[in-house]
Amino acid sequence: MKRKGIYKTYHYIIIAFLIVFCGIMMFPMVWMFLTSFRTNADIRMNKTSILPEVWTMEGYVKAFTQAPLMKWFLNSILITLVLTGTVIITSTLIGYVFAKYEFKMKKTLFVLLLATMMVPGQVTMIPRFLMIQKMGLFNTQWALIIPGIVSAFGIYLSRQFIADIPDSICEAAKIDGAAPFAIYWRIILPNIKPAIGSLGIFTAMMSWNDYLNPLLMLNDKEKMTLPLALVVFSTEHTQDLTTTMAAATVIMLPMIIIFIIFQKQFIKGLALSGMK
Repeated sequence: MKRKGIYKTYHYIIIAFLIVFCGIMMFPMVWMFLTSFRTNADIRMNKTSILPEVWTMEGYVKAFTQAPLMKWFLNSILITLVLTGTVIITSTLIGYVFAKYEFKMKKTLFVLLLATMMVPGQVTMIPRFLMIQKMGLFNTQWALIIPGIVSAFGIYLSRQFIADIPDSICEAAKIDGAAPFAIYWRIILPNIKPAIGSLGIFTAMMSWNDYLNPLLMLNDKEKMTLPLALVVFSTEHTQDLTTTMAAATVIMLPMIIIFIIFQKQFIKGLALSGMK
């Protein structure tokens, strides 16, 4: 009985800790959402207040009228969809090759691939910019898509999942006359759905929230993506917090919706990858 009481106490302590931790993590987003319904005068006069004195949609009206927010929204959706789809295809295909085929220098190439994950993106920023310029892709959406169509992390994640699929299934498919691509399409992909879900969410979030690459590769206002909208509404000389927070809320909502829809695949993928 004493042990059960101790376990219950620990259980309540853990729940209380998780509630406090979640509250700390959620507070900035709640503050951002509530601030988007305040006026700039209210924000300046009541800096310690969270709730608006007067609820207003002024920030959202300015966000959609003072800048081509819908155009940037469509640009972000296009780039995110293309990048997510291509990363899933390239990662699963290359992971399939590394997991189920034998060839010279296979381990060496895989180690080199993993080594690229240790290199910070800032190190390759200037070479990537110069290459994009020489290819004539500067100030185009292809400048954001082409460098990101292959993901070392995606290949590693896919390879780990595909390696667990029994070779006997692939051999049986070969005996039945299935071509390598048919095996990949009909056997490999249906068995790694959790990995695809996790990889898709990770890639979509990174592409959607990317600020540095669009800032570096684009200078045409019509071709910008949503994260750059925050710079337009908040500059060195003027600071429109209401509109900035409204734009930030618009940027955040699609990723929250995607996570809610695909959270089962995301959690399952993380759990299975942890078990490996």
